[in-house]
Amino acid sequence: MSGPPDLRSYLRGLDVGTLADLLYAQTRRDPELRHSLELRAATQSGDVSEAHRLLDAAGSDPDYAAKTGAVLDTVARLLDAGSRADLAPLARRAVEDIAGMLERHGDPSGDLGERLERAVALYARACAARPPDPEQLADWILEVSFEGRLVIELADFSGALGEAGTARIKSTVDEVLAGAPAGHRLAVAQRLQEEVAEVSGDVDGLVAILSAKPPRVEVSLKIVRVLRAAGRHSEAIAYAARALTPHKPDPVADVVLLRRKEFDEHPGPETYAALRSVAMEAGVWAAQRVSAVARLRERATDGEERAGELVRALLAEDRPDEAWRAWQRFGASPECRLELAAVREGTHPDEVIPVYRNRIEYLIEQKDPQAYREAAKHLKKLRSLHKRTGTAEEFTGYMAELVTVHRRKTRLVAEIRAARIALPKATA
Repeated sequence: MSGPPDLRSYLRGLDVGTLADLLYAQTRRDPELRHSLELRAATQSGDVSEAHRLLDAAGSDPDYAAKTGAVLDTVARLLDAGSRADLAPLARRAVEDIAGMLERHGDPSGDLGERLERAVALYARACAARPPDPEQLADWILEVSFEGRLVIELADFSGALGEAGTARIKSTVDEVLAGAPAGHRLAVAQRLQEEVAEVSGDVDGLVAILSAKPPRVEVSLKIVRVLRAAGRHSEAIAYAARALTPHKPDPVADVVLLRRKEFDEHPGPETYAALRSVAMEAGVWAAQRVSAVARLRERATDGEERAGELVRALLAEDRPDEAWRAWQRFGASPECRLELAAVREGTHPDEVIPVYRNRIEYLIEQKDPQAYREAAKHLKKLRSLHKRTGTAEEFTGYMAELVTVHRRKTRLVAEIRAARIALPKATA
């Protein structure tokens, strides 16, 4: 049996007109390719107004991912070509647009999270090519970091920030830490404090920050690397020797190490919460959280049970938006989704309506009186959510369809009546 034809050779043998027709036909099936080619044609001169227009039109369009992907392709292409156009405003707008879409609608396909990472990287490149006002850039990084919308690594923007921007971030972080913050604000301030010391080349400051953390092998190795990179080889050797020498135990650090060991051996919501509690008390949660969440995310790909552990850990940390995005990316059990919906319904009632509908349908399928009673309770919740979102008529239609499909389940109908939910006239 012969192998597949050499497609590349075949395409090279076609004339320009035939290739153009083939490519045009493909654009009618591939929205991202179409938008990308349209932007390529519109931005030949370096004018990116068409890219801004495409973002204006994206909104909640079904082609949203395709349109933003085309914009990012355009930014990357122009940067690679050494365009003189100031691409930073477009790249930053793409970052904020994608982050906002993730915040509002989550990431069911998992594509937007990857596009956001790419958009941030392109914004960093655009800032390096045409640096914006360093203090304004610093203010933006501080804003998105403390609001929890993005995690920005200062090293990516160090060139554009320069001394003025870095000083602005350091000043703000010092003020925040002086105010004895807690929780997320403390974690962000500690992370930025360490990164400021790194990008500004403050070796002594960085070593002091790292030394204040609980003694761990990776922390000690980083201190040694920092000292060696600064050419302070004798200090690096001396520190390595001290790190390997038994020292007087630190009760707080020992508890952190114990909780970390328990989490590493049995990662889950309970061990995560225990680690978070002692690490926050020790002031080292920022460093611990990154690897702990990464471990839970790694396990979340193993199925609904593991994904639910990540969701519940984030809920316990009072991060419902992050938990919602984790569920949409990795999934979760029906029970876990219900817990998440109960937290999220206060701020995003429209998003949790499908969760309650799925639960109601699942309960009805059990054909059990107790399940019918629980389904009726959820129907009351669903009715309230539809009222809050101004879609009461949609609930009426949903009830009509539900009762029509299950009209022979007299016990279910009785439970719906007992819950004081109006039945469609024909059924009533």
